[in-house]
Amino acid sequence: MDISPTAMVSAVVANKQAQLEQQVQVSVLKTALDAQATGALALLQAMPAVMPLAPSGNLGTQVNLYV
Repeated sequence: MDISPTAMVSAVVANKQAQLEQQVQVSVLKTALDAQATGALALLQAMPAVMPLAPSGNLGTQVNLYV
């Protein structure tokens, strides 16, 4: 099987391009995951540590329930 130098160079270039595209995709995924983690942490930190009981009424005056 005789492969021309041009075909070999084309195959190498295509392989390098595919590797670069994969690296870019992984980088974008990591950036998106970092952004989601930052957003989730901000939401968790925004929650009050202890929810006070309701001062009056039929509901929420005895037990706090997190669902």
